[in-house]
Amino acid sequence: MAHTPVNHPLRPIYRIVGFITGAYLVAFGLIGFITTSGEEFTGPGERVLGQGSNMLWSIISLVLGAIVLLATAVGRNIDVAVDQFLGWGLLVVGTYQLAVLRTDDLNIFGFTMSTVVVTYLVGLLLITVSLYSKSAPKAQAGAPRQVREGRTA
Repeated sequence: MAHTPVNHPLRPIYRIVGFITGAYLVAFGLIGFITTSGEEFTGPGERVLGQGSNMLWSIISLVLGAIVLLATAVGRNIDVAVDQFLGWGLLVVGTYQLAVLRTDDLNIFGFTMSTVVVTYLVGLLLITVSLYSKSAPKAQAGAPRQVREGRTA
């Protein structure tokens, strides 16, 4: 039995949080793309919304945000899988960039410490959204936890 809740009462709020997270990624990517359009593709880059970014990270953020927005709009548990996969992926990218933060040749995304923190936060938000956004027909969802445990309240 899976331990993630199905048809959570706050599911619409978590979907809105996922949508806002995707919209932030799109906005960051778009502003970063415009700001770094004359710069190198990789390298130190520019400051965008208080974070370090270059053309490569701006394009990746724009694409990831569009994928999150599309998956959230489609729903049908596609958003659960996409949010979970991209959330863990962002945690891996943030960890890599934290490890190579002070190197010039390995910091290919132009991260700064603030970018690492925001990448971790966005990844954790997407993972949290994926944990509480799952839906199923009532017949397949099973009884709520209180009923399964024999409690009435």
